[in-house]
Amino acid sequence: MPAADRLQKQLGFRFRDPDLLQQALTHRSAGKTNNERLEFVGDAVLGMVIAEQLYQRFPRASEGQMSRLRASLVKREALAGIAHALSLGDYLILGEGEQRSGGHSRDSILADAVEAILGASYQDQGFAASQALILRLWAESLAGLKLEQEQKDPKTRLQP
Repeated sequence: MPAADRLQKQLGFRFRDPDLLQQALTHRSAGKTNNERLEFVGDAVLGMVIAEQLYQRFPRASEGQMSRLRASLVKREALAGIAHALSLGDYLILGEGEQRSGGHSRDSILADAVEAILGASYQDQGFAASQALILRLWAESLAGLKLEQEQKDPKTRLQP
């Protein structure tokens, strides 16, 4: 089974335009056509889907509480965790320097690739399909989420 097919099976999402997936997996070190623009879109779609989920799941939560919960779900570490679960590093297309320096396992590159895949899914099939993908990938994190576990950021904790 080709690598792109394996990844799509893991994602539970089949791209109509396979070039979008290829672009989502291509780091800027590998060339001019890379995943940065898709990452930009993916970040926005992810933020919207997670915000809507929090709004629905926690009807009594304040804006600040929802913002902190959203931040915990979309931060680099959370995205990299999803990338590691998918073995996304195995699929990345990197320039020579990034390959030599271990870019396939760098959390920042992995997190960006997850956002780019989400952006590619949106470009390929629209919001509903992208939302379904996000909800599948974040299902475990969302299921275990409790408002009480919401932690204030360090700066806010220091304020009276």
